[in-house]
Amino acid sequence: MQKTILYIILAMGVILTVGPFYWMIVGATNPSGETLRIPPRLIPGSYLMENLNHLFASVDIWRSFLNSAFITITYTFLAVLISAAAGYAFAKYQFRGKEILFSAFLISMMIPYQALVIPQFELFSTLGLLDSYSAIILPQLAYPFAIFLMRQNMQSIPDSLIEAARVDGAGEFFIFFRIGIPTMLPAITAVSIFLFTHQWNNFLWPLVALISEEQYTLPVALATLAGQRSIDYGQLMLGASISILPIFILFLFLQRYFIAGIISGAVKE
Repeated sequence: MQKTILYIILAMGVILTVGPFYWMIVGATNPSGETLRIPPRLIPGSYLMENLNHLFASVDIWRSFLNSAFITITYTFLAVLISAAAGYAFAKYQFRGKEILFSAFLISMMIPYQALVIPQFELFSTLGLLDSYSAIILPQLAYPFAIFLMRQNMQSIPDSLIEAARVDGAGEFFIFFRIGIPTMLPAITAVSIFLFTHQWNNFLWPLVALISEEQYTLPVALATLAGQRSIDYGQLMLGASISILPIFILFLFLQRYFIAGIISGAVKE
């Protein structure tokens, strides 16, 4: 009886989690009017190509997709490198003000991002970087949560291993790239997935910082589909389905590394 109840609860959780995605995919294959029908239609329709043609006519979806891909991949690579280096420094180096600086990183996680949009806009406007890839990539490269997670994982590297490498004449960059990085691959993978998802879904700041349609990322381009008087839910659902594919594929292939990286960050030797 306990197992039966447990399976029922798990099945309900699966339905609540997967249901909206399934409804989105079904909506992408049906006309706009069928999306909001009560009771909802749960069987895929034959309107996929029409929605696809309407989507291509409404926005330059592939240009926006490539913009998001370039921005997200570049941001993820740089942010992971910075987070790993900062986490290594916080975990293995002793310097004045280390605890205060690390506490400042943790406190910054409690500041709502919306409160930073206006000063951030003023800064990038002064620098002349608005409406560019740099305006989206540069903010939050030193992501506090990523640095915290990397620090927790870097603490599991034995200090004796680092000291032995120094005795053998290895430099600090050699130790970081040849000992620290390979040892922390699960954590780096977890941080990469987290940062990739964060930047791929980033909407508020690109909406503020990007002006020309040629620079739009995918979430901003999809937002333009919602008109003031009417919304074509069919093409909107199709665009949303396209937008989740990279995240779904990335997590599908790297999920075991993601889980291992999160768990290892919770254990401190």
